[in-house]
Amino acid sequence: MTQINSALLVMDLQNAIAGHLGDKQALFPYKMALEAARNHNIPVIFVRVAFREGYPEISPMNRMFARAAQYGGMTVNDETTQIHPELAPQPGEPIVTKKRISAFTGSDLEMILRAKGISKLILSGISTSGVVLSTLTEAADKDYQLTVLSDACFDPDPEVHRVLLEKVFTKRADVMTVDAWVDTLV
Repeated sequence: MTQINSALLVMDLQNAIAGHLGDKQALFPYKMALEAARNHNIPVIFVRVAFREGYPEISPMNRMFARAAQYGGMTVNDETTQIHPELAPQPGEPIVTKKRISAFTGSDLEMILRAKGISKLILSGISTSGVVLSTLTEAADKDYQLTVLSDACFDPDPEVHRVLLEKVFTKRADVMTVDAWVDTLV
């Protein structure tokens, strides 16, 4: 069965960031979401953060990214910015490179979504208080229908993760586990 006009966003599951998950078992919900999307012909779009050599996109006033420009790394060809090998994109699955926290900012994500006629986004990623929050907020303002996969999101602060999922995201999105989402696809 095809979920018309939907896409699964797998955000910031790149080598440098996926390491925050700890062990490989923590990748299981992401793998499950990918498998379900692929089995139901739901487009998968990977999102990563990376910069050009010389960091022309980073202002020294940017508290989040100024250190990358200062110390190096996180460039488009750097190993740290590549999608984690256990979640490797399949042919035809785009990798969107963003320059800020939101998947939309500094990327061609919106162009890809419009070209594919996507109006519903299923969000997963690291971190809940970073890319997931920023992307959800911007996508809601752009009138996308949203689902957040609660167990395919991670934040280093469990309390922030809980509050966002239970109190903030529910005002703009359906929040459910990967299992519950898969059950809606049957």
